[in-house]
Amino acid sequence: MNVLEEMNGELMILKLRDQRLDASTAPALREALIERIAKGHQSIIIDLSDVGFMDSSALGALIAAVKKLGPVGTIAVAAMRTPVARLFSVTKMDRVFSVHPTVADAVRSLAA
Repeated sequence: MNVLEEMNGELMILKLRDQRLDASTAPALREALIERIAKGHQSIIIDLSDVGFMDSSALGALIAAVKKLGPVGTIAVAAMRTPVARLFSVTKMDRVFSVHPTVADAVRSLAA
């Protein structure tokens, strides 16, 4: 799993560089998120601009991170391509996650 990490104040931005997030990458995605939450990061923006495909196992990894974080923090997703946005819409995960068209929009929203 290829992840670029950047801090913007208290916000952690994770750019997922894999084209596909599926059963083969979901465990590494879950581990990467849980590890950062365990280190105390409570506001995480996930940049999905490079991801062209995501399946339910990768979505499950994101949900596991939300559960681990609990009510004390936020995981936002940003810059989703159409197929990934469709998955979030069909599964109604766009109601669970804070969804933003760009990373900059997510930063503005979470920093407010």
